[in-house]
Amino acid sequence: MDILKFITAGSVDDGKSTLIGRLLYDTGSVLQDQLEAIQKSSRKNDDGTVDLAILTDGLKAEREQGITIDVAYKYFQTEKRKFIIADTPGHIQYTRNMVTGASNADLAIILVDARKGVIEQTIRHTYLVSLLGLEHIVVCVNKMDMVDYSEEAFQNIKSSYEALISKVNVKHVHYLPVSALKGDNIVDKSLNMAWYDGLSLLDYLETVPVRQEEFKLPARFPVQWIVRPQTAELPDYRGYAGRVASGSFKVGDSIKVLPNGMRSKIERIETYDGDLEVAEEGKSVTIHLSDDIDISRGDIISEVERLPLLSNQIEADICWMDTRELDLSATYFIQHNSKVTRCKIQEILYKVNINTLEKVNADFFGLNDIGRVEIKTADELAFDSYELNKRNGGAIIIDSRTNVTVGALFLRAAL
Repeated sequence: MDILKFITAGSVDDGKSTLIGRLLYDTGSVLQDQLEAIQKSSRKNDDGTVDLAILTDGLKAEREQGITIDVAYKYFQTEKRKFIIADTPGHIQYTRNMVTGASNADLAIILVDARKGVIEQTIRHTYLVSLLGLEHIVVCVNKMDMVDYSEEAFQNIKSSYEALISKVNVKHVHYLPVSALKGDNIVDKSLNMAWYDGLSLLDYLETVPVRQEEFKLPARFPVQWIVRPQTAELPDYRGYAGRVASGSFKVGDSIKVLPNGMRSKIERIETYDGDLEVAEEGKSVTIHLSDDIDISRGDIISEVERLPLLSNQIEADICWMDTRELDLSATYFIQHNSKVTRCKIQEILYKVNINTLEKVNADFFGLNDIGRVEIKTADELAFDSYELNKRNGGAIIIDSRTNVTVGALFLRAAL
C-alpha cells in the first residue's frame, strides 16, 4: 500500500484535533489503553461524550488550554492506504510549526467553522499551503451540526473560499461539509445532509491520487558520501552513495555532475539487496560511473536533458523561524540537500502580510515572518525552482554562531 501524508490546519477551536480523533476512533485505530485513558479523562463534550481531541493533544499545555501548540503525528491505515497525519497548530505565533509539519505532506485539510466562514487565519493557512507546494486541499466546513446542517451555509463558505483560492497557486480543491464532533461525513456518509452527494472524508483520502507526477520530474541525486574502501578485495572501488531526490536513473543514462559540469554515464546502480536497473525517487543507492571524475559530498548528479539552475546569487522565499531577528550583516550557513556552505542575505525584497496576502516593504524579519529575499552563497548551488521541483528546491538557513536552524527557504530563481 502507498502512504498518504497530510496535515490539518485551521483557526483555534475549528476542531482539527477533534477531526483527527474522530478519524482514528471511527476507523478502530485507537489502542485499548488509549481508549481507557480518554474515557477516564475529565475533559468531556457538552453532551457528556468523550473529547476525542485528547488523542492528539500530547503536550500538557495543549491539554490545559485546549489548543494545538506543537505538531502531533499520528499513524493509521485502512485496507486501501496507510496514513501519516500531522496535526499542525493554527495560531499565528506557531506558523513555523505549521511550515515544519507541512513540508513533507501531500495534502492539506483546512477546517472552516460553519458559523464563522472564511477568516484571516483561513487565508494565512491557504497561503502557507500554496507556498509549500501542496497540490491538494480539502476544505472541511466543520460544525455543520451547529448551523442545522444548512446547505446554504456550506455553499456561502464554498463561494468565499473559491474567491480566495484564485489568488494562490493550488491545483486541486475539494469541499466537504462535516461535523467532527458528531461524525458526519468523516468516516461514514451523513444522514443529516442528504443534499451532499459526495464522498466522506475517509473515502476521499483513500482514493485521492497523489505523487503521480514524481517520476516525471528531472532526475536529481545529491551525493551524500564517496565510497572508497581501498581494501585488498576492492582496490579500485568507487561509488557515490545517496538517495534519489527526484525523477529516476537507469543504467546507461548520461549524467552531468554539478557544479563542476563533468559528464559520464551510469555503469551500475548498487543496493544492499543487489543491483538495480532503475533507481526511482526515494531510493537509497550507490551509483557507479564509467569515468573516475572529481565528485564531492553535496554535488548533484543530474540528467543532462533537464539541468538544474546553477548560481551563487539566488532569489528565495523565506519563513523566519528564530526569535532573534534576521541580521543582514551576519554570515549564515545554508544547507541544500547534503551541501552546506556559507551565505549572506543581501536584501529583503518584501514581506508578505499573510492575513491579507499583501506584499509590503520591510527592513527586518522576525519570528514567523514570510517574504522574499536575495541570497549570496560562498559556493554555487545546483537547485530547481521550488514550484517546479520542491525535492531539489528547498533549503534551510542555520545560524553559524548557535547552529540553530533559523529559516526555511523556498528557492525560486538564479540571479
